[in-house]
Amino acid sequence: MASSSGIPGGTPDNGQPPAGGKVPAGRPDSGLSYVPVGWLVIVMALSVYWLASALWLVGSSGLPDAVFYFLFSGLVADVITILWGLYLLGLAFGRSARFPSHFTIWQAATIIWLLASHAYALAVPGFVFSARSLAITAAEIAIGLLCIYLLRRGSGAETVYAKPRAEAPSVFVSIVAALLGIILGAVVGAVGGFLAGSLIADVTDVSCFEGACGYFAAFIGLAGLVVGAIAGGILAVWLANRRKRRPAG
Repeated sequence: MASSSGIPGGTPDNGQPPAGGKVPAGRPDSGLSYVPVGWLVIVMALSVYWLASALWLVGSSGLPDAVFYFLFSGLVADVITILWGLYLLGLAFGRSARFPSHFTIWQAATIIWLLASHAYALAVPGFVFSARSLAITAAEIAIGLLCIYLLRRGSGAETVYAKPRAEAPSVFVSIVAALLGIILGAVVGAVGGFLAGSLIADVTDVSCFEGACGYFAAFIGLAGLVVGAIAGGILAVWLANRRKRRPAG
């Protein structure tokens, strides 16, 4: 006799995992459902890097309005990507059943933004895109579509992200923890990177002509800021969501 779900050993017809958050029986996951999480971290790291390297736009003048608004909108998009991504990481760390659908929405929005930004740049005079930048964008879109495919219904991802919706991490808690982790991680990473860069410059006898050694230390500090911010945000979200929650009654 078939189970109440209509599929022996499968999930209920409403798409929800069984009570208690146990992994449903059925098609096993191949491990590829973790690829979207890794891609999410990479995109967030790139957003932090571009955000840190483009802070000179704040208070700058002399740029054409079309260029300034384009670059500033990119910074806003980076901030949204980081905050949204940290929430998605909270869902992923909590093995929430909401992660696949929420990731798909985020990835679709990211692809739309990439296409819209390139269309704007091509329509406004003064912008020039190289073949390399177009190839990178095409690769980003291709990887994003692959991640959406890996999390599709029936792919086996439901055996990994199978906890009930009630066990999903709080958006407010995840964002607050992430912001604190980003700030603390960025400070620690920047200071540690700058000190490490200064030490490396001294040991390797980097020339200080026209401040070259200082630029080297600043570059290492910027790298430390990016790595520290991402690591701090991820660690904070993981710590905030590691405790078990009661499944829905």
